[in-house]
This record gives sequence, C-alpha cells and structure tokens, in this order.
Amino acid sequence: MGLYTSQTKLILVLFVSAHSFSSVSGCNGAYERAISDYCVTKFSQDMDTLERSLWCSWPDTLPPYRELTNCTLFLALKMDCFWPNRLIDELFTRLHQAYFYNCTLNGRLLHDPPMHILGPFIALPVLVTLLMAALVVCRSKHSEGII
Repeated sequence: MGLYTSQTKLILVLFVSAHSFSSVSGCNGAYERAISDYCVTKFSQDMDTLERSLWCSWPDTLPPYRELTNCTLFLALKMDCFWPNRLIDELFTRLHQAYFYNCTLNGRLLHDPPMHILGPFIALPVLVTLLMAALVVCRSKHSEGII
C-alpha cells in the first residue's frame, strides 16, 4: 500500500486542477489587458520609430521583437499564467500580419555557416573514415591469429 490513499490522490488531483484552472481563467482578461497596455504599446512605439523599409530587416526588428517576447514572458510569470499560450500565439499572429505581412525571404535565406564552423563538421568525418580505412588495411595485413 502506497503512501497516499486513493481518496488523498483524488483530493490532490482536484486541488492541482482547480489551481491550474483558476490560474488559466484569471489569465484571459487581466493578462491580455496587461500585455496590450505594456508590451504591445511599447512594441508599436518601437516599430513606429523604425522606418517602414526596415520592418523586414531582422537585425533592426530583433531588439523590439525580443523585448516584446520578454515582456509577455515576464507578465506571465508575474501573473502566474502559462507561457506560451493561446493568447500569445494569437498576439504574435496579429503582429506578424500587421508589421511583417509584406516581408519576403530576401535577406533571410539560409546561408552556409562560416568556414571556421563548417570546417570541423567536414574534416572530422573525413579523418575518421581515413582512420578506419587505415585500421582495416593494417588489420588485414596482420591477419595471423584471426580465425
């Protein structure tokens, strides 16, 4: 017989569920207003200070975008809400439709990493392959004792 009885487990599950439900249900209105008042307002101001032609430039939009993300996370932690959640997904979808709808992939295409990063990923398998081939040749020349 375990430490908890089935009745104690049921009470524990109900308590955790009630706490989760109250946290989630309390997050819908107050959390959404706080995000709108603090995070989205600041993000909109930051984006308005950028020239419209720079809205698709990731290096230029990264600081306000990162600040918005951190703001929503900070508020979620302070208000005991889950993060990310449905509200955050909808918020970022709306903001992408408002600010980044006309951005193409120009300038954001994937590029090969620099050679100092890519080099070891190429050299290491080549060296291991050569080493294994040398080991097989060496072992085949000295086959005495192998059945």
